[in-house]
Formats: sequence, C-alpha cells, structure tokens
Amino acid sequence: MLTEWFTSHNINVDQLIDLGEVLGLIAGISVVIHFILHRGVILWLNRFTGHSETLWHQAVFGKKLFSRFALLIQGIVIAVQTQLWLSGDSAVYEILQTFTSLWIVLYSLLTLYAVLGVIEVLLGRTQAGRNMPLRGISQSLKIIFFVVAALLSTSILIGKSPVILLSGLGAMTAVIMLVFKDPILGLVAGIQLSANKMLSVGDWLEMPKYGADGDVIDISLTTVKVQNWDKTITTIPTYALISDSFKNWKGMQQSGGRRIKRSVLIDATSVHFLADNEIRYLEKAQLLEPYIKHKVAEINQYNEQKQSDLGCRINGRRLTNLGSFRAYLERYLRQHPNIHQHMTLMVRQLPPSHEGISLEIYCFTNTTVWVEYEQIQSDIFDHLYAVLPEFGLRVSQAPTGSDFREWHYARSPAAAQNTASDTRSAQVAEPMKMN
Repeated sequence: MLTEWFTSHNINVDQLIDLGEVLGLIAGISVVIHFILHRGVILWLNRFTGHSETLWHQAVFGKKLFSRFALLIQGIVIAVQTQLWLSGDSAVYEILQTFTSLWIVLYSLLTLYAVLGVIEVLLGRTQAGRNMPLRGISQSLKIIFFVVAALLSTSILIGKSPVILLSGLGAMTAVIMLVFKDPILGLVAGIQLSANKMLSVGDWLEMPKYGADGDVIDISLTTVKVQNWDKTITTIPTYALISDSFKNWKGMQQSGGRRIKRSVLIDATSVHFLADNEIRYLEKAQLLEPYIKHKVAEINQYNEQKQSDLGCRINGRRLTNLGSFRAYLERYLRQHPNIHQHMTLMVRQLPPSHEGISLEIYCFTNTTVWVEYEQIQSDIFDHLYAVLPEFGLRVSQAPTGSDFREWHYARSPAAAQNTASDTRSAQVAEPMKMN
C-alpha cells in the first residue's frame, strides 16, 4: 500500500531507501564522534588536569573552549559526509549544506569568543595585561567577529557571495556609525588609555564630575566601573576619560609615600619675643636644644657686631616663639618613624589672614595605606595642638556660643555686683585672718 502511494506520486522507493541509509550513516557517525569528543576526549582532559588548580585550566574549562571546538568539528564532519554520500543536485544536499554551513559559522564564532575569554583571563593576571583595557579590546573584537559571522550567515541563506553584501554595506555606513557610536568611541578611548598608560584596573581614580572616587574594577568597551570608598559603584563613559580630566593616584601608590599638606591657624596676638626664662625652659626640650643654643649664639654675635641697643626690644635680633615652634616641628618630623625622610619635608608659614597666621606642615608618610595614613596624620596634629601652649602660642578659632555666654555673663550687672560683693568679703576676711 505504501509502495503504491510512493509510485503514484512519482517517488522512487529505492532512491528513498538509499537516502535514508545515507542519512542514517551520517547521523550514526555524528553520534559516535559526539560521544568520542564529549564523553571521551573532553572528560579525559578534565579528569587528567582536574587535580590542577592552575589558572589556564580554570580559564579553558570555564570558558567552554573544548566543548565549542568539539561542536565545530562535528559540523565540519557532517559537511564532509554530506559531500561524500549525497548527490550535489538533491534537495537534501542543499538543506544539509546550508544547515552545516550555518552550524560551522555559529560555532566558529563561539569558539573565537571562548579563545578571547581565555586570553582575557590569562593576560588579566599579568602586569602587562593589567595596564591594558583587555575587556574593551575583547568586546571590540567580538563585535567585529559578530558582524563577519552575520554577513557570512546572510550570504549562506540567500545564496550570494559575501562580497556583494560588503559592496552594499557602504550605503549603511552612516547608520552603522550611529548605532555603534559609543563602542567606536570606547574602542578609540581604550586604545589611547592603554597606549599612554593613563589608567588600568586596580588604579585609584578620582573624577568629581561623575562622583567617582575609588578603585577601578572594570574597563569595558563603553564604560569604566569605579568602586567608591563607600562601596557604591560609579560608571563612567570610557570616552569621558579622554575628553575630560581625572586624577589617577597610581603615582602616589607606586612612590611609597602619601602627602600630608595641612595647616594650623595660630592667634597672631600670641606671637612674641622669647624672654630669657622662656629660652632656658625651651632649652630643656631635647629636639630643640641644639637649635636654641645655635640661634642664641648667632643672635648674640650679630647684636654685638651691630652694637644694638637691647634696651629697646625692637632693636637687634631676637628669638620668637613662633619661629622656635616652627623649628621644633621640623625637627619633630625629621625624627618621626612614619615620615618619609627622602621626600619633601618642610614647615612653612603661609600668608596671614583675618583668621590668623597659617603654619603649614608639608611632608610624606612612608605608607600609602589610607587608614594608616590618617592615623599618622592625626597623631602628628594631636601632638602639635598639645605642644602649642609650651611655646606661649594659641590656636586661632572663631568665638563659639559658650564664649559669647561667658562674655555676656561677665558684663551683666548681677555678675558685677557679685564680683564687688566677693571683693568686700575678701577685704573683711583678710584682717580677721591677721588677728
């Protein structure tokens, strides 16, 4: 009955049986190759290197490179069998050829993606790789490979040469440039960042315009991700790093020292010449003793040569408490164990203002760790504020609410009456003590 139906429709049963046998042979060989590759070779490789925790093993098997390559080989084997066992003028041959061609293009693309992923992982652990925008380059190549694969797939489906499609692609250039504007700008920016060594993953980036202040965790084709110190994530367009300015703290981290540049405001009314008793007191300071003795001898010699009349305090040269304090701070920093002694170190006086005299400390710590840096800086200024009164100096600060309340109380009539009463009581009590 079935044979009669095939005969009525002009279908050769013998050819149909031969075709079925060929397709079964192709399918059987493909299944055998699939089991050999996936259940044999790949599993053996994974078990053979399974005890190894090397980076290349994790990268290759993590990106499924062998699996995709095995599927590519299967497509090639099916295409070869199609040409061997089937006639070129049959419809089944055309269908299988189209299917296997698309299969080969697809898994060639996926295999290339896996290769790029492996290269990105392996190079990302090297010093040279960290200085390159690997993710951006990888994404750029993936886009190029995808466009080529799309052209090849289209040419396979319509049965035309890819050259014809490429010749018509010129008319779509404007559209392509508009669609892929950000990736193209990102690719150019990534190349410039890499070539000029401007930025790499792990650098400390500060870009106030975009609210970024932290470590660079990813550089992709279109964006740069920055993990701020408060653990938030800021994304910056890659091209913005070329068109706008930013601060990279990498130089500071590599130098081994971080700058301290902070001032203290001193009340100008507390600055005065040192009296003899004050000089003798400051000579007891171990750090300041050599300086005091040297300056006193130098000043005495100068005054003697100039025959200065020291009866007037404005004549000749004299030591000041502010200058002695500045010299003390410089010697204190010179012997500080956490200050970098091979970088710039100075204590300088800045132009005075209505707020007071600004004395600035400019030096570098011997560590770049943020927490340690802040501790060192705080310890230095703790000591600075504590030692100021020893030189007869005061910190300049604006009056607070408590200062105004005390001033108001001191000028009130009740306070004046209480003060007068206390004075009279003291005068009466004094004769009683004497009696």
